[in-house]
Amino acid sequence: MDMSSLFWYSKNYKFYQPPPTIVYFSSLLEKISMLVYRQLKWSIIFHYTWPSLLYYFFLSLSVFLIHDYFELIRLHIPFNIIAALSTALAIFLGFKNNNAYDRWWEARQIWGLLVNYSRVWAREVMLLISSPDVAIQEEIKQLHKKLIYRHIGFVHGLRVFLRRQHHYNKSGLQEYYEGPNEYSDVKDFVSASEFEEFSHKNNPPNFLIEQQGVDLKKAMDKGWINEYFFVRLEETLIEFNNIQGRCERIKNTPLPRQYSSFSKVFVFIHASVLPFVFIEELGWLSIPFSVIISFVFRCLDLMGERAEDPFENRIEDVPLTALSIAIETNLKEQMGETDFPKPKDYYAGIVL
Repeated sequence: MDMSSLFWYSKNYKFYQPPPTIVYFSSLLEKISMLVYRQLKWSIIFHYTWPSLLYYFFLSLSVFLIHDYFELIRLHIPFNIIAALSTALAIFLGFKNNNAYDRWWEARQIWGLLVNYSRVWAREVMLLISSPDVAIQEEIKQLHKKLIYRHIGFVHGLRVFLRRQHHYNKSGLQEYYEGPNEYSDVKDFVSASEFEEFSHKNNPPNFLIEQQGVDLKKAMDKGWINEYFFVRLEETLIEFNNIQGRCERIKNTPLPRQYSSFSKVFVFIHASVLPFVFIEELGWLSIPFSVIISFVFRCLDLMGERAEDPFENRIEDVPLTALSIAIETNLKEQMGETDFPKPKDYYAGIVL
């Protein structure tokens, strides 16, 4: 019996009540299920391709009217030309898309490491920072919470920091959907004074890592951490620095612009030549066939263009918000808390 059947029986026959944790993650899966579907919504596809489709249609229609309908001018290009151009374009787009996907997948792997090291950080903080003195146990627990909560703030802050858009990455297209991207998500995890200082830093996430190191040094001075444990915790902080640095490298080093620039030019040339090849043999059928083939190449071009920058707060991004919520949930659970963050209201099944 699957999960949906169990929930149906729970509602109608009242004999199965799923635990709160299952209900929470089931609601999250309902929200994100559109992401794992293999079929994209046509509304999303047409949102980014309709200007090109209009050009393809009216060009093909014009060629048909001039060549076939009114027979004003003979507009025909040999098939060998488009065959050579199509082959070269397919190889070029394949190379570009492969490199674009490598960048996206590397970004996802980096955030996978952040998830893992975040769990390690919470475990190390709670196990390695301790004291046999019963009188200060509450103070140590408060330090545990401070260090873990500040790390949650670091994760949310890193997400916002990475999603700030550079002017040279703006495509000029109106995005189908953009999620909120504000540092206010960090407020609940640091003190008011620390948040004020954090929000005025040039690199806010790095500031929080520095504060973690300061608090660890204070704890060592108080005898709550020995030197070996201090080095171990500091190594974990270094991993967070490395993770941030790898993300910044992808963010600040775009795919060489000649690939993006020439791919647009080549796709445009290919689409502009195509109707002249088909008009002689297909007549009015050259219109739909030219549009469909040009649409395919345009989609291939867009796939690479949209995947090459995985931190732009766009629908094709690595889902940093969902990963941040997962990290926050994991760490709170490790601390024994139950007030897990609620899933974001995802728009049309889009996970950011």
